Amino acid sequence: MTTEHGTRLPTGLRLSGHGLVLREWTDDDLPVMVELFDDPAVAYWTPLVTPFDLAAARGYLERARRARAAGDRVHLAVTTDGGAAKGEVLLGGIARDDGTASIGYAIGAAHRGQRLAVRAVLVMTEFAYEVMGLPQVFLEIEPDNEPSVRVARAAGFLLSDAPPTIVEDKGRTLSLATWTCSRP
Repeated sequence: MTTEHGTRLPTGLRLSGHGLVLREWTDDDLPVMVELFDDPAVAYWTPLVTPFDLAAARGYLERARRARAAGDRVHLAVTTDGGAAKGEVLLGGIARDDGTASIGYAIGAAHRGQRLAVRAVLVMTEFAYEVMGLPQVFLEIEPDNEPSVRVARAAGFLLSDAPPTIVEDKGRTLSLATWTCSRP
């Protein structure tokens, strides 16, 4: 599949590096998605619905597959060996007019503290630049989301001077700071 800008999004995507294997979600992952994403921190810092039950997991996976089919976004399970998912990393907005894309991530509570988010962001950043040929990737983080700020810094992202992006989500007004990383 090719995006608006001619960037090809490979099918059957499986990325490895930094001690991780990032793979596509499958229907067999639905119960694990519930375990990972039905979490107060995930509900607060991400747009995922709460409670995140099996029906929510099915809907989320369906939307992720539609976005991937449209060439706009890819969601990958974060694993250490290609097996059980410990979280998710996504590359979104691939079809933007300016060719940039955002990276998002969520790691299940039982798997935090292992640098999984940092490593997943590194793998996805390398993929975006080296395989997709994107000119810029970025993270959007609320300034008081200290764990994500630490991930951004550890992955080599720097806070940009761009004005914050203001969005409404789940009754909250979010002011998202943009973090960028130079192309390697």
